[in-house]
Order: sequence, then C-alpha cells, then structure tokens
Amino acid sequence: MNPRLLLAALALTTTVATGAATFAAPATPAEAAPRTARAVPAESAAPAKHRFHEYVALGDSWSANVTVLGIDHTYAPVGCAQSSWNYPKQVAARLGVKAFRDATCGGATTAEMTKPQEVGSALLLTQGVNPPQFDRLTPTTDLVTLGIGGNDAELVSAVLGCISPLPAPLADACRTRFAAPGGKDLMSQRIAAVKPRITSVLAGIHQRSPRATVLVVDYLAGVAADRGCYPTVPIQDQDLTWFGARLKDLNGMLASAAAEGGARFVDTYRGSVGHDICKPDGTRWVEGLVPMSSNPPGPAVPFHPNRLGADHQAATVLAELGS
Repeated sequence: MNPRLLLAALALTTTVATGAATFAAPATPAEAAPRTARAVPAESAAPAKHRFHEYVALGDSWSANVTVLGIDHTYAPVGCAQSSWNYPKQVAARLGVKAFRDATCGGATTAEMTKPQEVGSALLLTQGVNPPQFDRLTPTTDLVTLGIGGNDAELVSAVLGCISPLPAPLADACRTRFAAPGGKDLMSQRIAAVKPRITSVLAGIHQRSPRATVLVVDYLAGVAADRGCYPTVPIQDQDLTWFGARLKDLNGMLASAAAEGGARFVDTYRGSVGHDICKPDGTRWVEGLVPMSSNPPGPAVPFHPNRLGADHQAATVLAELGS
C-alpha cells in the first residue's frame, strides 16, 4: 500500500474507533545498533538454540504488520506503524538473536531499500523518516527476511480502487481497466516487471551481508481466487477473485526471484488459504474493509494481516529455519 493510502486507512480506522485508539507508550531511547531482540507476546516459548546472531528484517506493511493500536517505534518511526507483534519481532525473540533490527515500514517499495522513506503524518501519527532499510545491514548480519513487491506493483492501490457501492450488473467490473490487447492483463504485466527489482534487492543484500541466510517472505492468502463476498466486502465478486489471482501471480514472481537471487522462499500463502478477508472474525487472518478486529481487539488496517496472520507468518518463517 502506498504511503498516502496507508495513512488514509489509518485515519479511517482511528475515526471509526471514536477516539478509543491509544498508541503504545514511547519506547526507551534507542541504543546504538545493533539492538537486542525484544521479548514478544504471549507465546513466550523458550528461545531456540543460538544459531543466528544478527537478524535484520526488511519489508513493507505486510512485514511490519501495520496496526493502529500497539504501534512500536523502537526500530522505525511511528509513521511506519510497525506492530509490537509483527512476525520479525516474533522470529527474533524465538531465535534468541543477540542483535535485531527491524526496518519494515508501511508503504515501502524496493526503492526504500536504498533511500529514506518519508512516512508523513495522519491524526495521531507523528511525522518521521525511515532511513534506507539497507542501512541496518552489516557484514556480520547472518539472517535477513525480506517482504516486498506489492507496493511496487501497486496491487493494493488497485483493489482499493475497485470498491463499489453497487453490485453487478449495476456497476462495471473494475478489472476491465486492466485488460490489455490479446487478452493479457496489465496488472500481471506490472507484477512481472517488478521481478528485476526484487533480484536487484537480493543482490544488494548479499553484497552488504555476504554471510546472511536470506529469506523472501510472500503474501498471505488474504483474498481467495475463486470467490468473493459482496456486500460484506463491497468489491464485486469478479473483481475480488481477479485480485486473488493477481496475488498468486505476485507470490509466484517472488518465488522465482528468490530462486534466481540466491535466497530461500517462505510460502505463507499455502497455509493461510481459508483465512481470507471474507471469513468471520477469529477465522480471517487478513482484515477486510470493516476496520475493526478482535485480533488484537480494536481498530484494524484494511487489507492487512491481523495478529493471527502475523503469528502464521512467524511460524512459517521459523519452520523454514528449522526452529
């Protein structure tokens, strides 16, 4: 999600909460990097054997697990909306790493790996600038997770543009905007064009941290490719299933880029099927347009993983690492 849309979503959810939103207390002043991994929520299982020592998390809002409540600005500005329970923090705590740096930020693209990201402000979010995410990498970094690409393709921006107050056939399908001559799909082409950016990012990681195990983490099955749920989610079913198919395209591209870029691919999609935005609260792992959730309770960011989704992401990353 691009920064303006992310901030607008956060503004919407905070407004719906009618003033109930409160942010996490300010973190203690950051110490010089590298930082020690902080304890994570309730699953306080004993840390795994110290196999990795310096972990850096890179990525966008689905890796930051952006939130309205419980924002943690220990590692990035408040405007990045990193949750205190995002999967990088859970992984760092489970692995017991000595040094952990979480660069993930809502609205990030591959460009923000090497340039600063202005995260702006919206209601309770203060202004801030997230330094280039690659700044957190060092020659001694031995574990990197990367979750990026959706904003480069502008996929979430496209689906938000498909919100329709009218069902078919009273409104035209918005997916027709992406029709290309010869039956091709412009969004599929846009996704394919992002692949060189991902492989370039991976090359940059290997150059800066040659010892690192690098994991490319894909996107959860937030939308099904075979059904919609209009009007629960006010996007025509044919448009929502189109989005679900493009989400699979995006993950396929990431898997291919990981293979070519010398990284391991983490498939969070397969295990999250059946937990999409059309499912009821408590079953869905990605929130729909109704900006309230019970996981955690309170306002939620639309079209982003909730706490259950973050738990699945963390468990899948740890399984890939054998931890």
